[in-house]
Amino acid sequence: MMNWYFASQMWSRIIPCFLLFITGLSYTAQAQLHVYPDTLCKDRLKWVGGTVAAGYTISMVGLYQLWYSGYDQTQFHFFNDNDEWLQMDKLGHAQTAYFTGELGYEAFRWTGLNDRKAIWLGASTGWVFLSTIEVFDGFSSKWGFSWGDMAANTFGSALFISQQIGWNEQRIRMKFSYSPTDYAQYREDALGATWNERILKDYNGQTYWLSANLKSFTHWDKLPPWLCVSIGYGGKGMLGGKENPDEWEGVTLPQYDRVREYYLSLDVDLRKIKTSSHFLKAAFTALGFIKIPAPTISVDGKGVWRAYPVYF
Repeated sequence: MMNWYFASQMWSRIIPCFLLFITGLSYTAQAQLHVYPDTLCKDRLKWVGGTVAAGYTISMVGLYQLWYSGYDQTQFHFFNDNDEWLQMDKLGHAQTAYFTGELGYEAFRWTGLNDRKAIWLGASTGWVFLSTIEVFDGFSSKWGFSWGDMAANTFGSALFISQQIGWNEQRIRMKFSYSPTDYAQYREDALGATWNERILKDYNGQTYWLSANLKSFTHWDKLPPWLCVSIGYGGKGMLGGKENPDEWEGVTLPQYDRVREYYLSLDVDLRKIKTSSHFLKAAFTALGFIKIPAPTISVDGKGVWRAYPVYF
């Protein structure tokens, strides 16, 4: 089997472990959003530190036992997968590192750590988690350590760190959206057989966005504080990692052109919506990585333009 097939299978198993890793961290960040003490609270620091350490250990042990232990181990080696899936998988790495860094920062600030320490500790949580997976890959016969993945992880963390240090806020957020496609039915092994699998594995339906808050750049009073402009990237026509196979398991597959797509859209920064409800604040934080459906225009790699009244 090709490495990209095993990688797509593995990612669906990484996500549950990753969710376990950040569950406690996310809860702390959401429940105490922007409520920061003036001095260090050691009990809170122990809680957050213990949550991160326990979640990391349990998720890594679980991931290794559930997935990597079933494959032969080799000497540490590298694997270049930079030309697969039109680089959509790399954006997934960056998105994960970015969002985890934001949650980690909120949680560590809640402990009373000063801003700079909270930035670096928070942003490192997702980076360390994803980097450990790359090390596991490096010793597995089915994969290898990917410098492309590491670069994407680092970009996501750096996007959060640089804005928080430079602006003391996130003016440009990395976001995600997904719409079901017809492609997955032809390669359920690689693109997912169920809806929840396809969200993670069908790159044809994914779009990754950089969403810029307009008021944070212009400071124009008449602009609503939540209004954003987003640029997005996606790909279509992918039935395989590097190229589309002619057939799979004896069935002839339709032939599609593999095409990159670029988007321009409006968006909502949920964190900028004022509310006194702690529940809504927590919900807006948890959903902050999702691009809100809005009017959109797109152009693909062939120069074909499209307009959508609402695109997600």
